[in-house]
Amino acid sequence: LLKLYLRRHGSMLSLTSATSGYSATSTSSFKKGHSLREKLAEMETFRDILCRQVDTLQKYFDGCADAVTKDELQRDKIVEDDEDGFPNTRSDGEFLHNNNGSKEKLFQCLSHKGINGIDFKGEAITFKATTAGILATLSHCIDLMVKREDSWQKRLDKEMEKRRRVEDAYKSALSELKMKSHFGGPDYEEGPNSLINEDEFFDAVEAALDRQDKIEEQSQCEKSRIQRSSSVPLGDVYSSVGSHRFAEKVEEMVQNHMTYSLQDVGGDANWQLVVEEGEMKVYRREVEENGIVLDPLKATHCVKGVTGHELCHYFWDTDVRNDWETTVENFNIVETLSDNAIIIYQTHKRVWPASQRDVLYLSAIRKIIANNENDPDTWLVCNFSVEHENAQPNNRCVRAKINIAMICQTLVSPPEGDKEISRDNILCKITYVANVNPGGWAPASVLRAVAKREYPKFLKRFTSYVQEKTAGKPILF
Repeated sequence: LLKLYLRRHGSMLSLTSATSGYSATSTSSFKKGHSLREKLAEMETFRDILCRQVDTLQKYFDGCADAVTKDELQRDKIVEDDEDGFPNTRSDGEFLHNNNGSKEKLFQCLSHKGINGIDFKGEAITFKATTAGILATLSHCIDLMVKREDSWQKRLDKEMEKRRRVEDAYKSALSELKMKSHFGGPDYEEGPNSLINEDEFFDAVEAALDRQDKIEEQSQCEKSRIQRSSSVPLGDVYSSVGSHRFAEKVEEMVQNHMTYSLQDVGGDANWQLVVEEGEMKVYRREVEENGIVLDPLKATHCVKGVTGHELCHYFWDTDVRNDWETTVENFNIVETLSDNAIIIYQTHKRVWPASQRDVLYLSAIRKIIANNENDPDTWLVCNFSVEHENAQPNNRCVRAKINIAMICQTLVSPPEGDKEISRDNILCKITYVANVNPGGWAPASVLRAVAKREYPKFLKRFTSYVQEKTAGKPILF
């Protein structure tokens, strides 16, 4: 009925829309984000409907009042005429009048004014539905305003949080700016009288390492485009001891690593496991001498698809050193002792506020034939510090002492049938040991934290590099 009424009064609102508080259509429209302006327009329509109803009822009551007034005047006139004629009287003396004619005249008057066809029941239903629609729409308006207020409150909170961060950053930058003039001096660098505490020292070193990592990531793409050929010496030169002046020292180092470095330290209480990521485990034994950290470090790892020969070759070959080594600033070969032994001088990138380090070491690559045919051969690269007249210590760098070994053994799983051995059938077991005396005055906690961070990163980066370089190439056993 309300639907017909609304159409009759030129409105396209339906009963469903008018009673939106009781319908799923209104709920969905609210969810679709009807704006507050649209809801206000609906309320304007409801107001027009109520105004039309009031006007109709007022017109009806005015018509009724006019009809009653005319009827009373007509009756008064009839009474006067009857008094002059022969009035009808009842036994109780009252006059008898014919009221049916008056009622007919009243309805004729209302019908003549065009208001006799009002459906009061329909108008009542329309009124109830309209008021319900107004209340529902008003409720929607309130919900919209609450949601909008919540949205603005969230935006305000975010802006206040941004402002707080900016203010904190400004205060921090201002504080750093005030200290910058002092931080440039020697008192704020590594040294016996450094004014930087351990936390500040570590934060500065970590920030510098993060910057170097970002720079290295950008340059790594360019390095990958450059294809460098790495030549492998012919013959069994890796098995020979050599006849140079450091031959006995090299042999001693090799035997020590074969005897002690391959021992399992997993159950040793003196060694603590500091990093474990998949197959890679890194152990450390804390040792200090005269306040200098000399922690021996040992890492074990297993890499699929490469051989021990390949890993040791890329670790030893200086032609590809810069492809995977990110800490070296520059290096040069001071002396070539033999086909499998060289002396290298290299400087490492400075990580402020730590002093820059350099190192002079002998690097030798060896192949150790297994005594038992069931055991795999062992490939080994050992790097240990030496002295050389062409690379004396200088005041610009702190000379570090090292004793490092990369020990690799290749395990082969026989392929099925008569198939050839592929890279899917090989696995390289890696043992990496490092004994480093960094020298200088860097805090022990900083050195240990940096070692814990950098050694696993180095192993993952280097092994991934070798896998990438050997993919699709013949296997080098």
